[in-house]
Amino acid sequence: MAKLIFFLAVQILLLAAVSSARDDGENFFRTVDRKLLGLHKKEKLTHFKVYWHDILSGPNPSSIRIQPPVTNSTSFFGGITMIDNALTAKVPANSTLMGQAQGFYAGAAQKELGFLMAMNFVFKTGKYNGSTITILGRNTAMSEVREMPIVGGSGLFRFARGYVEARTKWLNLENGDACVEYSCYVLHY
Repeated sequence: MAKLIFFLAVQILLLAAVSSARDDGENFFRTVDRKLLGLHKKEKLTHFKVYWHDILSGPNPSSIRIQPPVTNSTSFFGGITMIDNALTAKVPANSTLMGQAQGFYAGAAQKELGFLMAMNFVFKTGKYNGSTITILGRNTAMSEVREMPIVGGSGLFRFARGYVEARTKWLNLENGDACVEYSCYVLHY
């Protein structure tokens, strides 16, 4: 009988300990040591250029309009285009493939050609193979230079921030195909 009472007492104490250790939402946030995430290192500033090939024409387009603009829009307002565009080292589309720009752009301005750009640059060569940067911002496509923020990244660009400058190198007004230079300035660890 004493063994049974002792066993029950131990079980009650264990149950009390487990129920008091239960996560009731108070421990949802916690402080993390920066060193565990590699944030103790000195930040680097990396600059590179890639050429973004937006191809809407031909048998294998890299950009597909998934939502047409509103009727009678002269600014592509409301239109949405999904992209999987090549990023090359130089202007010619057959130059070295550095990666892909994957995401979308959407007509977000009623009175001018202004896009909301949301895309990842997914690098597929060299030191940055498998790393990404994420660009999210406004692109007034007819401006000579457009600046958009880099809001994050992965791989060697984890915790990235910075900006890109976009400059159109060529644009075919008949079919919408274009090549845009992206000059990227990225702070990362």
